[in-house]
Amino acid sequence: MFGLRQIATNGKKRIGLLLGAGAPVSIDVGSDGQWKPLIPNIAGLEVIVLDKLTAPHREVYGQIREVIPNSNLEKILSRIRMLAEVVGTSKIFGYTETEFLDLSTCICNAIRDVVGQELPMSPNPYSEVVAWINGINRKYGVEVFTTNYDLLFETALERSKTPYFDGFSGSKNAFFDPSSISNNDLPPRWVRLWKLHGSIGWESNAAGEVVRVPNSKNANMVYPSHIKYDQTQAAPFSSLFERLKDFLMEPDSFLMSSGFSFADAHISSKILECLLANPSSALFAFQFGTLDQEKHVTELAMKCPGISVFCSDGAIINGIQAKWKIGTPPSKNWHEIRAEYYKENKFLLGDFKKLARFLAMAGSDISQDAATEPGVVSAL
Repeated sequence: MFGLRQIATNGKKRIGLLLGAGAPVSIDVGSDGQWKPLIPNIAGLEVIVLDKLTAPHREVYGQIREVIPNSNLEKILSRIRMLAEVVGTSKIFGYTETEFLDLSTCICNAIRDVVGQELPMSPNPYSEVVAWINGINRKYGVEVFTTNYDLLFETALERSKTPYFDGFSGSKNAFFDPSSISNNDLPPRWVRLWKLHGSIGWESNAAGEVVRVPNSKNANMVYPSHIKYDQTQAAPFSSLFERLKDFLMEPDSFLMSSGFSFADAHISSKILECLLANPSSALFAFQFGTLDQEKHVTELAMKCPGISVFCSDGAIINGIQAKWKIGTPPSKNWHEIRAEYYKENKFLLGDFKKLARFLAMAGSDISQDAATEPGVVSAL
C-alpha cells in the first residue's frame, strides 16, 4: 500500500482505471438507514427488470430461469435471444420468435432505464477520483476504461470542469473518431474515457453509424448476453478494445480495477494476453469479495505475475496467494493511513468508495513518506 500511494502520485506514470458494475453500487442513496445502491448489481438489477415486465413476460422469464443452472439476468437474456434465433413460428414456453424478441427488447429497455441515474451532488467516489486525477501534474493523461453504461463519470468530470475525450467529436450529432483514439495525442490534462460496452446517449443514425446525441434517452450498448463478444468486434467497440490493448502494451503502464468481476471473458482474456506479452505493465485488481468468491480474477492472477489481486481476506501477488498479515509500518504515521484500507482483519479497498478516498488522500503525506523510506520506492 505504501508502493501504491507512491504510484498514485507519480506524475510520470501511465495510469489507467478499469471500472465495472460494482463502482456505482458503492454509492448509497437509501433513507432511514436502509442501504440502497445508486445502480444495483446484476442480482438487484434482475429484481427491478422483473418488476417492469408484463405478467406473461414475467411468467416465461421464470420458466426459463428454472431450467438454467445458477441462473442470472445475463444467462436468461442469452437464452431468450438464442430461442428467438431458432424457434421461428414454432413455440417454446408458449412463445414464438416475435414474442421472444419483444421480451428481449423489454428487458434491455428496463436495463437502460435503471442505469440512467444522476450522480448525487453530495461528495461521492466519482468526484474524489476526479479530484485525484486533477491534483497531479501528469506527463500522460489518465485513461478510464469502463463497461458501465451510465453517465456518472462524465457528470463528475463536467462538474469539475475537467476536459475529457470519449472517442466522439462534435456537438449536435457527435461522430466517432477512431483515428484520435489510436493516435492518443491529446494534452495530458485531458482524461480519456473509454466506454467499452457503449453508453446511454449513443445512437445509430440512418447510415448505421454510432453517434452521440446530447440528452438522448436512447442507448447503443452491449447488453449482457451470449452475443456480447460478437458485438464488441464491430465499430465503435473494436476501436475501444484496441485502445485497451495498446494501453497495456505501452512500457510501464499501470491499470487499477474496481467493481469489475472479470467474468467478461472477452475482456479478461485480452488483459491476460497483453500482460503476459508485456511484463513491464501491471494490473492491481481491487475486489470486494474474498479470495474464494473472486474465482475469475484469482485464476488470471495465478497465470500471470503481472496481475495482483487484493481481496477482503487476502491477496495474490507475484503468483503467491496468502492471507493478510500486518507488517512493519514504513513510516511513523502509517497507523493512521492503514485505517483507510485495513480494519478488523479486513482489506477495505475492494469497495470503490474506499479506493476513491484512498487515492484522493494519497498526496497528503507522500513527500514525508518518501523521505522516511526511499528504499521502498526503489524496491518497488
